[in-house]
Amino acid sequence: MTAPARAVRDSGIILWRQLVQLPRIPEVLIFALIQPVMFVLLFRYVFGGAIATPGESYVNYLMPGIFAQTVAFGAVASGIGLAEDLRRGIIDRFRSLPMARSAVLVGRTVSDLVRNFAVVMVMYIVGLLVGFRPEGSITAQVLAFLLLLLTSFAFSWIGVVIALSMKTVEAVQSAGFIWLFPLTFASSAFVPTDSMPTWLQVFADNQPFTIVVNAVRALFLDQPVGNYVWLTLAWMIGIAAVMIPLATRQYRRRNG
Repeated sequence: MTAPARAVRDSGIILWRQLVQLPRIPEVLIFALIQPVMFVLLFRYVFGGAIATPGESYVNYLMPGIFAQTVAFGAVASGIGLAEDLRRGIIDRFRSLPMARSAVLVGRTVSDLVRNFAVVMVMYIVGLLVGFRPEGSITAQVLAFLLLLLTSFAFSWIGVVIALSMKTVEAVQSAGFIWLFPLTFASSAFVPTDSMPTWLQVFADNQPFTIVVNAVRALFLDQPVGNYVWLTLAWMIGIAAVMIPLATRQYRRRNG
């Protein structure tokens, strides 16, 4: 068996290991759902009445932002899961096996992709229950989901790099949210950016999370997409192109 084929086989084994854990530890999926549902209810029913979104109902404006936030926050779960495996010595056991080194990281990030997809689908149903009414074609909505999955995959590698750079699970959890909060809230996810101060609006309009949200929102709501899809592809492929080699180097350095 060639090295690439062995890496694919071993990554599949790690992927299966991660997926079979979900039914055994249902609280992982439950808590992954609770947070975005709380955001939906808070912004839909508490803050929504005070936020103006001309030409569109607030719930339609909000849900694409919630979808993007859900997959972005999944990066924290990726980092915490890997940090927990490092703490328990599971990674050391994998090292003693005749398996490809890359399989551990690839299998985990792909399994997180599957989990995030399941969470986003549930959030889509929650959105419909609270009044979300997507107007885009089926093709446009499928493309929106694919962009969300690409975002999930790219951001998961940031979580992996953080996990491999920290010594404790607690540090990984703290560091994982530090970069996500300004990225998700200083964006177009919850409010139009033209309500922000000029200096903040410049940042919000051009940072990758806003680009993703704008692309997904336009596809779900049948609005002009402009360059947002291409910009999303460029940002996420760029992030993955930087983070995957960086994570691989960190993994090799940490595990000798």
